[in-house]
Amino acid sequence: MSTDDKKDAVDDPMAAWAEALEEQKVADAVDPDQGGPLSGEGIRPFATPNKDGTMQDINMVLDIPVTLSVELGRTKVPIKYILQLAQGSVVELDALAGEPMDVLVNGYLIAQGEVVVVNDKFGIRLTDVVTPSERLRRVSRG
Repeated sequence: MSTDDKKDAVDDPMAAWAEALEEQKVADAVDPDQGGPLSGEGIRPFATPNKDGTMQDINMVLDIPVTLSVELGRTKVPIKYILQLAQGSVVELDALAGEPMDVLVNGYLIAQGEVVVVNDKFGIRLTDVVTPSERLRRVSRG
């Protein structure tokens, strides 16, 4: 990264995120002839037939907002403990240091990842994405 690029990244946080995402794409790139994420192998367009036989595509749902959250850990405590919390209190979570964090969409686990920091802002780099069939199985159980 040149000095000018670093200056631009400080001036424009979105540029810093775009650069970080581009670096990740390059790191994840696999030769399409060898299979892998860029080969298109196993990717099918989302489309369902309408009653009249025409196809309905995913564009209808792309603008629906969802809540994406990252969960560091959880714990169960009695209400009396909650009432005793004050500034500086420490709450022990069930997650261990260095464990991947859960990425949830509307409360459903879709991936796990590790924390990254770009220009003093937190982000998450996905390390494991739940397969669509596993997501459906978990939703049907929940």
